Amino acid sequence: MENILEVKNLCKTYDNFVLKNVTFYLPKGMIMGFIGENGAGKTTTIKAILNIIQSYRGEIHIFGLDNRKYEKKIKEDIGVVLDDMFFPEILTPNDINQTMKGIYQNWDSKKFYDSLKEFSLLPNKQIKTFSKGMRKKLEIITALSHHPKLLLLDEPTSGLDPVARAEVLELFQSFIEEEDCSILLSSHITTDLEHIADYITFINDGEIVLSKTTDELLEQYGIVKCTEKEFKSIEKKDYIKYKKTKYEYEVLVPDKKAFKEKYAIAVIDKITLDDLMVLMIKGEEE
Repeated sequence: MENILEVKNLCKTYDNFVLKNVTFYLPKGMIMGFIGENGAGKTTTIKAILNIIQSYRGEIHIFGLDNRKYEKKIKEDIGVVLDDMFFPEILTPNDINQTMKGIYQNWDSKKFYDSLKEFSLLPNKQIKTFSKGMRKKLEIITALSHHPKLLLLDEPTSGLDPVARAEVLELFQSFIEEEDCSILLSSHITTDLEHIADYITFINDGEIVLSKTTDELLEQYGIVKCTEKEFKSIEKKDYIKYKKTKYEYEVLVPDKKAFKEKYAIAVIDKITLDDLMVLMIKGEEE
C-alpha cells in the first residue's frame, strides 16, 4: 500500500521536552487518528511535518518527497487546520477567497462558496462576528477548497457542538471517498476517531507507543477485570499494562481471544480509545 506520509526517527529537543524517534506511516486513502495527552508531542510532530519547526533530526516524506527539499511543491497539496490557527478578525470569507486564489494554483472558489452556503456562513460578514464553531468550520472549508491530497488537522472539532461535529466528520469522510486522499487527525475526542479513523497512532511523552489499525485495537485488545489472585496467575508476556483499583485489577491485553483460551478469567471487556490511553499512561508494567 502506498504511503502518502512517512515520518522516520523524528527527534526534537526543547528545554523540558524531547520528541524521541517518532516513526509512523499514513497510507493513501486513509484517516489516521493521532492521540495522546496535552504536551505529548502531537502538535510538535505536525508542525515538523509542515516545516513550521525546522531544527529537528529525522526524515519526513510527503507524496514520496523530502518535506524540506520540496517544501513549496508539497504545500500546494496539503490542507491544514491547526489548533492555534486563526484568520484576522477584520476579514470576511470573501477576503479569504481573494487571498487564497493568489496562494494556491488549485484554489476552487465554487467549492469554497458552496461549502460556505452548506454551513450557513455568510461570505460578507467579518470573522469577528462568527462564533468559535463558525470560525472552525471556516478554517476547515478553507483547508479543503484547494483540493489537497493530504489534510493535517490539529483538534479540528474542538469547540463544536455534537451536531456540528457530526457535519464536519461527514465532510472529512466525503473528502476521503471523493478525492482518494489521506488525513492525519489529532483529537482529544476519541469517540470521533473510533467512528472514522482507519489507523490510530498513540504518542506519549514524546514517543510513539503504538500505531495500529483501529479495527485491530478495538477488536483484539481488551481489558481483563480480575482479583489479585487471578492477576498473579497472568504471565507478563500476556499483558501490556495493569492498574489496581479499590476492588479489582484492570489489565490491558493485546489479544482477547488468545487470553481467554489460556486463562479461566471470565470478565474481558471491550476497549475504547479512552480506556487505552488511561491504561497506557497511568498503568504499571510489572
